[in-house]
Amino acid sequence: MAVNLDKPQRWKADTQLSVDEYNRWFLQYAPAAYRETRARATTYVEDILKRTDNLRNITADILFQHPDALEMFRMSTAPPLAQDRLVGLARVSKSLIETMEKYKRVPVRMSETLLREQLERIITIIKEILDRDVFIWFAEYREPSPDEVRRASTVVADRICGMLTDPLIRNAQEKRQLKRITTWLETRGYVPSEVRSLHNIQPGTFAHRVNVRAIQSSGEFVSVPIDTIVMPKTGMDGNLPLLIEAKSAGDFTNTNKRRKEEATKMRQLRNTFGEDVRFILLLGGYFDSGYLGYEAAEGIDWVWEHRMDDLIEFGL
Repeated sequence: MAVNLDKPQRWKADTQLSVDEYNRWFLQYAPAAYRETRARATTYVEDILKRTDNLRNITADILFQHPDALEMFRMSTAPPLAQDRLVGLARVSKSLIETMEKYKRVPVRMSETLLREQLERIITIIKEILDRDVFIWFAEYREPSPDEVRRASTVVADRICGMLTDPLIRNAQEKRQLKRITTWLETRGYVPSEVRSLHNIQPGTFAHRVNVRAIQSSGEFVSVPIDTIVMPKTGMDGNLPLLIEAKSAGDFTNTNKRRKEEATKMRQLRNTFGEDVRFILLLGGYFDSGYLGYEAAEGIDWVWEHRMDDLIEFGL
């Protein structure tokens, strides 16, 4: 039975309520998160400035010994360089950049000779377009004052925060949504389960972050991550749990770009478990009628964070 997908007359009102609730959370959470991230980023930048004599000694050896410095170097140029842009300019391996920034190390399988050649090319690009309006002591060939170093550190830290804050907010929102599901379920007597299988989870239990083996349209198997699975208290042997995908968004553009992801996941689940599989969305934030209509056409229903009790209509 449909709960929200067949009621377009209330989509607009629900969207506005959802946007209002997301904005309240954002205004409460985001400023503190940004300040915390900025403080960490400033410390990180100041540390690298000390290691490099305020960027007057940036070498391939520095990157070899301290791969974590690369992100700061990218944000110290004019304009700041995205990873892909640096790959193209320096003609280096994308995996090298990703490994250095994600894992804070150099690739273990790359020969040292090749590695140092690529690090040299990176340093050449960084030096060529270093932002001398930020690091003003370069133009005058002098020692910077403490205030100049502090000011430059803050500018670069703000640039780094621009990259880090959005993922930080997304991760916080995801945790908040899963906590909200947990609270709603536990209040109604459901208990967490250690079972990670759709076929063995017991009635009245739930689990988060479960990977499900599903079949793609090509016939190949793929691992499909499910945020939450819940077996209703009335569930019987052979029944599948309710599958819930937690979705949040801080703008309308992003949701419409990603709306096909849920449809693909639904098709994979139906290919594997049949048409009766129950896969729904928990929506919080900016989801407009365009997004909702697309999901409804794919047969995907949803629950809004501002009306969690709709889960009751899904048998919970």
